Amino acid sequence: MLRDELLRRAERDQRVREAATARGGQLTIVQGLRFLWTDLRNTGWLARTVRRHGWPGVAAVGTEGAHAAWLLAQHADWRPRHQRRFLKAMREAVEAGDADRKDLAYLEDRVRVNAGRPQLYGTQYYTTETGFGPRPIEDPDRVDERRAEVGLPPMAENDARMRRLASGEGP
Repeated sequence: MLRDELLRRAERDQRVREAATARGGQLTIVQGLRFLWTDLRNTGWLARTVRRHGWPGVAAVGTEGAHAAWLLAQHADWRPRHQRRFLKAMREAVEAGDADRKDLAYLEDRVRVNAGRPQLYGTQYYTTETGFGPRPIEDPDRVDERRAEVGLPPMAENDARMRRLASGEGP
């Protein structure tokens, strides 16, 4: 039941985002409100779930369900306090072998970026007036070492993939 709800919510999350991608990333007001509404509802629901049951890890909801929980946490940007709580709960799950270290790396970076801090793994990108690229990275000389520790590919490989995606060329 929990797994099914996670998957349903993650599917809706992606459907809302795909609508924006189809328009080249330009949101209409209605799409923007759908984004916000979907993220806020999912964040509130996940916060209640984590408070009652702990992080929905692989043992409880399977690999797909656990990844769906991470996706909802990743998109909890409008509620940074909740997102920080999700990060803490997910860290504990990773330490117990019940969540994916790669997903945790993405959430760690997202929380750090949202707090105005440099990211650790180079997973978060943005566009500025000078171009597209990763948000600032703490100790960039060691980023590949940190990425390898959690099972992520080297930064150069990730950067090439992100630039292809941003240009519309696909993965």
